[in-house]
Amino acid sequence: MGVNANQLLFLSSLLFGTGCCNGGKILVFPEDGSHWVNMQVILKELHSHGHSLTVVRSSTSWYIQDNSPLYTFINVNLTNTEDGIPELTESFLMQSLALRQKTPILRFFEQQKYLMTLLKIFHGGALHIISTMLDDTALIRKLQDAKFDLMLTDPAFPAGVLLAHYLHLPTVYNVRWLNAGDAHMIVAPSTPSYVPMFNSLFSDRMDFLQRTENFLRYIVILLQEQLVILPIYDELLKRHFPPGSDLLTMQRSADIWLMRVDFIFEFPRPSMPNVVYIGGFQCRPAEPILTELEEFMQSSGEHGVVVMSLGVMVTALPKQMTEAIAAAFAKLPQKVIWRYVGERPSSLGNNTLLLEWLPQNNLLGHPKTCAFVSHGGTNGIYEAIYHGIPVLLLPLLFDQFDNAIRLETRGAARVLEVSTMTSEEFLEAIKDVIQNPSYRSNMQKLSELHRDQPLPPLDSATFWIEYVIRHKGAQHLYSEGNKLPWYSYHSLDVVGFLFIIILAVLWASVSLVKLLYCMSDRKQKVE
Repeated sequence: MGVNANQLLFLSSLLFGTGCCNGGKILVFPEDGSHWVNMQVILKELHSHGHSLTVVRSSTSWYIQDNSPLYTFINVNLTNTEDGIPELTESFLMQSLALRQKTPILRFFEQQKYLMTLLKIFHGGALHIISTMLDDTALIRKLQDAKFDLMLTDPAFPAGVLLAHYLHLPTVYNVRWLNAGDAHMIVAPSTPSYVPMFNSLFSDRMDFLQRTENFLRYIVILLQEQLVILPIYDELLKRHFPPGSDLLTMQRSADIWLMRVDFIFEFPRPSMPNVVYIGGFQCRPAEPILTELEEFMQSSGEHGVVVMSLGVMVTALPKQMTEAIAAAFAKLPQKVIWRYVGERPSSLGNNTLLLEWLPQNNLLGHPKTCAFVSHGGTNGIYEAIYHGIPVLLLPLLFDQFDNAIRLETRGAARVLEVSTMTSEEFLEAIKDVIQNPSYRSNMQKLSELHRDQPLPPLDSATFWIEYVIRHKGAQHLYSEGNKLPWYSYHSLDVVGFLFIIILAVLWASVSLVKLLYCMSDRKQKVE
């Protein structure tokens, strides 16, 4: 008996449906700023699959909306808060620019001091929100009664992790950074001989001195974790969790780690079976842009368009740097679209269009776009990779320096030091990126590799979230090595035990030789 097309479609849909997850109740604890931008992409996909989403947001949140068709929200009212994200970002930017002008040795020590300040500020904020929530018995009862199936959180700061453990929920991470470094450090072996540490600016090919510095950075990260971060949460753990609870064990016990990494960009390193790589999941084909913007793109003729954006956190650079960039753009034959908020630069040319917001993905995917000027944020870099657009990088803060060295190593970008950059240097660099075909060729090769996957990263992320809901966790993928104390993990107790045995054997051998020698000497004297 034959099967027609409609029957075949029905059967395939039925088979697919049996493997899908019925709409689950998901509690979402995101991070603010650019992290929220990519979390929203996952939430849109989960919403389209019929899942019910509840988002925890701070009353001081800058980006996370308190109304959305995608989710309901829980607003945590905070008091005695410090400066908001814009003020903190501006302060961090000025400190970072000043730091970049110091000598390498002084920069290293000042960098660690600066990083410890950042860690205290951000982890202090995380402590504030989770303490407020756990002290609110009515709110906690409401969350418990909701009977969520899953916690989806960005664990860059552990408020969501702590809440998930308090509510005993299976947990999925949307993650890139954790505590004081790369998230891999807490879940998988991270040997500093070839795994570059946070802010090292090294590739995975290090000479002896670089490996020495990288090892020191590795030790510093571990010390910062133990001496700066963990003590912040000690009192909270004593008040709200069983005796013996510790933050590191909670952080390691996530069911699935959705890692915002693709190894066409990141350096290869050891992994674990519960780590799923979804780098570039926010990327998508370009859509049509507004008529006015399209007319501007087409007016560029054969020269094309340069797109510039410094992300959602930094709206503008200091005036001197802004004027230098504007003057350089004015000398280009290309048209320029620049996401910019603030006073209009006096040196701005007629070829440059300033916008407070721009459709970055759609512009990068436009056939007229020939180069991208970026601060090196992860979202923008992956969009540039996806669309095969070469990049001029101006790293400013946080992980942007590490992102820049990775793309530069691949030969797909050029990097400038913003703190000392002149207009002439910027002009020479952007011309090089536009005119040197190797940048575009290398970036298009990365794009080809990035797109050649059996399953799109966003579909993979959705599958594993639903997998955890279906099976109420994924602890069979969890490594028992994460439960071992550090000395057992590195087999130092075994090495110590074997060393003692070797010493005992040597001692026994030496003692036996001495005894035989004495007996022989005594016999000779008797004779």
